This record gives sequence, structure tokens and C-alpha cells, in this order.
Amino acid sequence: MKEVKKQGGLNAEIQSRIGHQLRAMYDDVVRQGVPDRFAELIRKLDGPEAAAAAVAGGDPDKNNGGD
Repeated sequence: MKEVKKQGGLNAEIQSRIGHQLRAMYDDVVRQGVPDRFAELIRKLDGPEAAAAAVAGGDPDKNNGGD
């Protein structure tokens, strides 16, 4: 019996259009940045070293070799 392969997926033009629309939508979200209250919560979750560095005006990643 002969197998028939189905053509599936999206052509390159449709993929490109979807990509442009998604980038336009998410670029706006990225430009908004992280609200201060979320940044503060993240600092608290990072632990005392990160909080101390933030108070001192340092970047905890730079102080730890960027790990």
C-alpha cells in the first residue's frame, strides 16, 4: 500500500507575518520594563547578598563574576 504524506505547516510568508506581529506585540511589553515592586521582590528572593549589593549601589552579578 502506498503512503500519502500530508503537506503540513505554514509557508515562509505566513511564518514571517506571524513573527513580525509577535515581535510588535512583545516589543511593547519589553519596553515597559519591570515595575519597581517586582524588582524589589526579585531582590528579596535573591537573598541577603543581592539586597546588600543593591543598597550599596552595586550589581550582584558583577560582584560574583557574572554567574
